[in-house]
Amino acid sequence: MNSAMHRIILREVLSLPTAPFAEHQVIEYIRRFCARLPGVSLSRDRAGNVLIHVCVGKKSRKRPLCITAHLDHPGFVADRMIARGVVRAFWRGGVPKEYFVGSGVRFWVDGNWIRGRIQSIKLATKPGTKRVHSADISVRNDIPRGSIGMWDFPDPVVRGSRIHARGCDDLAGAAAMLAAIGELCSASNSKKKSASEAYFLFTRAEEVGFIGAIAAARARTIPLKCFVVAMETSSERSFARIGDGPILRVGDKSTTFTHAASAYCHRVARELASRDKRFKFQRKLMDGGTCESSAYCALGYEATGLCVALGNYHNVDAKRKKLAPEFIDLNDYENVVRWFVALARSTQEYTGRDSEMDEQIRRLESTWRPLLR
Repeated sequence: MNSAMHRIILREVLSLPTAPFAEHQVIEYIRRFCARLPGVSLSRDRAGNVLIHVCVGKKSRKRPLCITAHLDHPGFVADRMIARGVVRAFWRGGVPKEYFVGSGVRFWVDGNWIRGRIQSIKLATKPGTKRVHSADISVRNDIPRGSIGMWDFPDPVVRGSRIHARGCDDLAGAAAMLAAIGELCSASNSKKKSASEAYFLFTRAEEVGFIGAIAAARARTIPLKCFVVAMETSSERSFARIGDGPILRVGDKSTTFTHAASAYCHRVARELASRDKRFKFQRKLMDGGTCESSAYCALGYEATGLCVALGNYHNVDAKRKKLAPEFIDLNDYENVVRWFVALARSTQEYTGRDSEMDEQIRRLESTWRPLLR
């Protein structure tokens, strides 16, 4: 595993501007990244989602997987200059309204960041809502319509084992997928080839209600033969800590996911942990919000989820009551890349059986069943 390259990919992706429906900078990065790799095909569906198919060697498994992540992060999209030095921008994503006025924003214009500060906000007109619809932002230069705006935080910074960035959710997941794709394809050039097959779907507009994932499921962008593993960065919980390993997410706030898909990922993780002492993982119900896995399950796919624990979810530092960069643990990131690669290379059959549970039931029956007579 080329950990140094994985971190380069992570830093580069986390530096890119993105917002719901304005993911083109990240999509262009993905296109360039995959153009130089063997065994990779790239396509886009009608909604603009990016599907990559990696096939190295000859696979015998009948049920390939599709790993997914979304390319957007809560952010602004410039509408128009409403006065000299003031741009009105649409807001897309979930951040409480009290964090807006007075906060710094930066817009990506012709390869450079232009900073500004929020003067006022307008709430959505839907009755009872407190969601921010748009903001008027003071700026020193004119901001072209469609420019991407994000909170005014610097490019990624590593502090100890953690990386802090404008938006890890879910660019870190997308970076992990690209790192895994790179690993799978580099094996095709080695003398010792490792057969592997997987689909990787990069979706749009998750932050406003997984719109890209819904469109992909409706259009059957993901082949129906696949089971889906949706990757996320999910807010750290007291029982799911940053640095304790990536998490097999068996459910979210709305649903529990497909048992067979979760069992498969669990078996592969246990096998990986048995041969690689650096690898550790968690298995949790992450019920802090609803993710794309629920949409895939609802729309006809068998799906589960993986995630890494995230600090300052949606840039909200709740303890200090201010906006701040998000952060993840680099070891969690590296281990989720290992997990992706192991899933793509695994020859295990897709089944809902869990060997550990089967053995536990066998032991219990052997010990206690005679007393039922």
